[in-house]
Amino acid sequence: MKKSADDFDFFDPEVIESPHEFYQVLRQQAPVYQLPGTNIFMLSRYEDVRRAAKDTATFSNDFMHVLKGPDPSPEAAEIYASGYEPVDTLLTMDPPRHKVYRSLINKVFSAKRVEKMRPYMEQIVDELIDAFIDRGECEFVHDFATPLPVYVIADQLGVPREDLRRIKAWSDAFASRLGGMASAVEEVENARLIVEYQHYMAKVVEDRRANPRDDMISDLVNIEIEDGRKMNMQEAISMIEQLLVAGNETTTSALSGGLLSLIQLSDQMHTLRDDPAMIDNAVEEILRLESPSAGLWRVVTRDTQINGISIPKDSLLMLRYASANRDERVFDDPEQMDVCRKNADDHIAFGYGTHFCPGAFLGRKEMQVAYTKLLQRLTNIRLAEGKNDLTHWPNVVLRGLKELHITFDPVDVTAA
Repeated sequence: MKKSADDFDFFDPEVIESPHEFYQVLRQQAPVYQLPGTNIFMLSRYEDVRRAAKDTATFSNDFMHVLKGPDPSPEAAEIYASGYEPVDTLLTMDPPRHKVYRSLINKVFSAKRVEKMRPYMEQIVDELIDAFIDRGECEFVHDFATPLPVYVIADQLGVPREDLRRIKAWSDAFASRLGGMASAVEEVENARLIVEYQHYMAKVVEDRRANPRDDMISDLVNIEIEDGRKMNMQEAISMIEQLLVAGNETTTSALSGGLLSLIQLSDQMHTLRDDPAMIDNAVEEILRLESPSAGLWRVVTRDTQINGISIPKDSLLMLRYASANRDERVFDDPEQMDVCRKNADDHIAFGYGTHFCPGAFLGRKEMQVAYTKLLQRLTNIRLAEGKNDLTHWPNVVLRGLKELHITFDPVDVTAA
């Protein structure tokens, strides 16, 4: 029997784990779909998502209340009360105010500046590979895909590398809260970690104001943003938080998911080994297929319609990038990886419009350098037998593998 959209529960962990059949049904039967029993509407087609992303007057990014989630438990609320109240800055602000904060980030993440970072990224990638290559195996998420982007963003921010584990824990807590599927125990732990981050970063902000260095935090907290004023503490903490999460969670997920696809589709990996010039295009195809930012929220500011479907004011709209990037109207045979796909870079994995991800250049470059080095130094990459269940973290906004155990043979560079 042919399935309908109502045969799926979007919040069911099984659907979150394997969502692509649901997305396909939505695109075919209900491209503007109201999740039953909620005020949430989901867009699943490419053009609909792009149009909504550009219309910030109707579909606002002022969704701070969504990020906060439901009212926290008394225990979590008490913990949050000891920290800093979140404020709107980059992610949850609309034009023209959004431009005040966006202009600061654009300077930091310019394509020219990121390209100059390639040798530095290559050094980090080689160091990470050096640490596990002699073992012939590794847990790729932990040993490579996590530390690479965390090292890069931590170095750019000016946070000590020895705090890597804390940075990752803080980032995971933010991602968990954003994903809206935390258990009661996880909610309290998230609160503890988020407030810990706030107090840690408040000290760093105060230090960089008193003793500026050549790093991103110094630039952010000492520049005048408007009316001759600098960002206050809440604004600075919010901006740095967003850079921490956006600067590592999505790249980690794309790197891991992409390598898994290349292992499972060995012909695609052979194509890249035979023609390394295709790696840049392969990165776009991986971003299209993996869409680590699976979707983001918008708040509907006025009664409106999309494709004849009425959407009331104050509804929530979910722009489902992960579905849009597999839209049959845009991508031929969209469920399949094709590292030679001619329109792979038409994907919207980094969003679209005003809120296009400012770290896109950085994420792309990290992935390009990573896959280039991995294919140069490792061969016969395969899944470690009996160690992988290939499941993802439960999260309605982000999508990433929990673990990826691989084995491989080191490339004998002396043989050349």
